Amino acid sequence: MTPPLSLAEIEAIIHRGVPLAAAWGVRVLSASAEEAVLELPHNPALLRPGNTVSGPAIMGLADMAMWAVLLAGSEGRDESLTANMHVNFLRPCGPGPISATARLIKGQGRSIFGEILVRPLETKDVSVHVTTSWVRGRPPDGPAR
Repeated sequence: MTPPLSLAEIEAIIHRGVPLAAAWGVRVLSASAEEAVLELPHNPALLRPGNTVSGPAIMGLADMAMWAVLLAGSEGRDESLTANMHVNFLRPCGPGPISATARLIKGQGRSIFGEILVRPLETKDVSVHVTTSWVRGRPPDGPAR
C-alpha cells in the first residue's frame, strides 16, 4: 500500500499542474480524501477596486482546493476535469489572505460533486459559496509524485 501524499507533495502537484498556483503562492494547509484547505496569501496583483481579492482569483483558489481533495484521495493521480462551477459572492473577502475549504459531497462514479467555502483566513464568516461538479478522467499510467 502506498503511503498518503504529504501536504508538500500535493502542493507541488498543484503548482506544476496550475502554474498560477505557484505564482500566487497558494499553500495547501490540510488535505484528505474528504476535505482540503488551501490558502491564498495577500497579493496586491490579485486585488480589484475596493481592496478585495478579485473574483477570478477566488474562483481559481476554489478550483484548486477541490483538486487537492481529489489528489489526496487518488495518491496524486487524479485526471478529473472541472465540468461546472456555481459561485455565490456573499460579501467581499478583503485583501487577503483568504482560505478555501473544499468538501467532497459525491466522489464515486464518473461524476464528482463538491462544495467550497471561501473566507478571510482568520474568520469563520463565509464570503463565497461555491458548488462544483467534475468529470472523472482516467488516471495516468505512472504516479504523479
